[in-house]
Amino acid sequence: MRMPSKLRLLAAALLGAFTWAAAPSLPAQAKRDVVRLGNLKFAHYGAVSYLKELGPKHGLEFKEQMFAKGVDIVPAIMAGEIDLAASALEAAISGRAGGSPVYIIAGFARGGVRLVAGKDSGIKTIADLKGKRVGVTRGGPQELCLFAELTKFGLSYSEQPGKDVRIFYLPYADLNQALMGKQIDAMSQSEPQSTQAIASGIGVELMKPYDTEIGEPIRALVMTEKMYREQPEVARRVAACFVEATKLFLDQPALAQKYVCESLFKGQLTPADYQAAVENAKFTYDITVEHVQATTDLMVRIGAGKMATPPRAADWVKLDLLQRAKQELGIK
Repeated sequence: MRMPSKLRLLAAALLGAFTWAAAPSLPAQAKRDVVRLGNLKFAHYGAVSYLKELGPKHGLEFKEQMFAKGVDIVPAIMAGEIDLAASALEAAISGRAGGSPVYIIAGFARGGVRLVAGKDSGIKTIADLKGKRVGVTRGGPQELCLFAELTKFGLSYSEQPGKDVRIFYLPYADLNQALMGKQIDAMSQSEPQSTQAIASGIGVELMKPYDTEIGEPIRALVMTEKMYREQPEVARRVAACFVEATKLFLDQPALAQKYVCESLFKGQLTPADYQAAVENAKFTYDITVEHVQATTDLMVRIGAGKMATPPRAADWVKLDLLQRAKQELGIK
């Protein structure tokens, strides 16, 4: 028996009213705060990239943008296009000295640098670099570590001829090719590219340059002052998400390997190369005011970054969000 048309219309109206009244909060629950993330394509930046996967759990949507090197992120931060960035500490320090409005809120990887000599170069020690051509990418720990080692051994260096060591600035992706083509004799390279150079037979490890005053370099997670000050609740959840992602990578290395090799590198990084890379570039949460200041002081001493007014670490290293997030997850 068919319901009269007026009754059908009334029933439909009541059902629509009930549906609207029953779910007014769904759009609010589904809404996520957007965080614009600047990142680099390296094995040890994987936990930062994994923020995209955990973001919804924390009410966040991370929109990741990849950059060629850390110093390239600084203009995007200055333009208000990035809220959070994974950065080489040296790039962050140079950026802050140049007016970049950021705070360091955590560390995310330590190590990650290797000096690699050409396979047939005959280079066995730092002293052997005298008279040689050494390639490096500008603006990261690989540059600072190289210059610190050369300074330690009393070797002068310049892009121009006439010094003990001739420096060639090249992008990360081009250094291995230059070493293979014998355009350079050695290089200070990041991971996983240094591991790949050794695995492919074009280079041999000279050393891991961690015997200067900064020890192992630590990469920095930086957040804009605007987000830290004006969106404290979002900033808190960002830190919590980062700590959870890092803990997951530390506790489940198989998951970390799968994500970096398959999602970040799209199969271009083998599991064996990944293992060798992260052995020299370990995930971490931590960084200290003292390490940032020591790195700043070393940059000033050897003239890296050309900073007119070096920033004082205590003024812009803000670790309260990290400490709270670690405490909530029971991490010491």
